[in-house]
Amino acid sequence: MAFGIALMLLSLLRMVYDIRQRRDGVVPKRGAWMRTWVMYWIGVVAFLGSGLPTNAAPAVHIPTSSVRYRVQLERAAGSQWGINAPVARIAAQLHQESGWNPQARSVFAQGLSQFTPRTAAWIPEICPSLGEPDPWDPAWSIHAAVCYDGWLLDRAPGTTTCDRWAMTLSAYNGGEVARDRERTAAYEARDSPDRWFGQVERYRSRSAAAWRENRNYVRRILLVLEPAYITAGWPGTVAC
Repeated sequence: MAFGIALMLLSLLRMVYDIRQRRDGVVPKRGAWMRTWVMYWIGVVAFLGSGLPTNAAPAVHIPTSSVRYRVQLERAAGSQWGINAPVARIAAQLHQESGWNPQARSVFAQGLSQFTPRTAAWIPEICPSLGEPDPWDPAWSIHAAVCYDGWLLDRAPGTTTCDRWAMTLSAYNGGEVARDRERTAAYEARDSPDRWFGQVERYRSRSAAAWRENRNYVRRILLVLEPAYITAGWPGTVAC
């Protein structure tokens, strides 16, 4: 902004100087007047441009440990969804869950995909190929996350791919029951229960802290992390 103002002032002073020179009978150098006008408009553009908002996403550091598990993730996702598997999306989810740390532990969850012990014990019922649950095993954790996402996605409502994945991720993080209560609240308020952003996401049926975590979880994965992983060369296309 300061550069633009300085350039405009300098060009205006130059115009005044040229006008006085002409009055005194001094002919300015050829093209001087045009150069002054060009300098003035460059200043205008610089001034206006400095105040424009930017849509640049915040910088994302992709942990080097992610490389160790990339092949496993690509194979698991390919087995679940085929050649167009959303590898970058699931990578973004694992990034959000544990930062690619297989030893990650929170108050309630464990491992790379941050399953609670109860969920880890239940998932083989819908994904029998997983075998004995072991959330501390990165390979098991990756396959379980992929299979669970696929199961949730098959059940998820949504008008668009973006909506369905937002509903899926919300359920992964906080459960289908809470998400569906919020869909009902959206419907009762005459909003769309099948649209996430600006619709279902506005309604709350859980604690304020859990609601904020859930909304940030969905937004960060789909709007920040997934684009970053695609830019870094991970397979997939953005959902939103």
